[in-house]
Amino acid sequence: PGPFTLEALSLGEFWGVKIDGRLAAMAGERMKQPGYSELSGVCTHPDFRGGGLARLLSLFVANRIMARGEVPYLHAYDSNAPAIGLYEAIGFRLRTTLNMAVVRGVE
Repeated sequence: PGPFTLEALSLGEFWGVKIDGRLAAMAGERMKQPGYSELSGVCTHPDFRGGGLARLLSLFVANRIMARGEVPYLHAYDSNAPAIGLYEAIGFRLRTTLNMAVVRGVE
């Protein structure tokens, strides 16, 4: 799901769905600002797409955020029409468009 690394897991909480011992889908919370929390890392393994797992996990995380009185937000590449369709279907709306550059560090 975009620029997401294993280090991102240390920035928040993440939940997943396992099917037959395999991680089928995941989503979580990552960045937090006062009153806001990011819904992040939403992804489904290709073998399990189309089963509603991304929707289930997105709603689970968004509802946890709202239960704390915070507003959930997220980012999506404008080229990711399936994700945008899902997010709009569960109530998210486009607020702004950002330009982003992914920079890799020197090892």
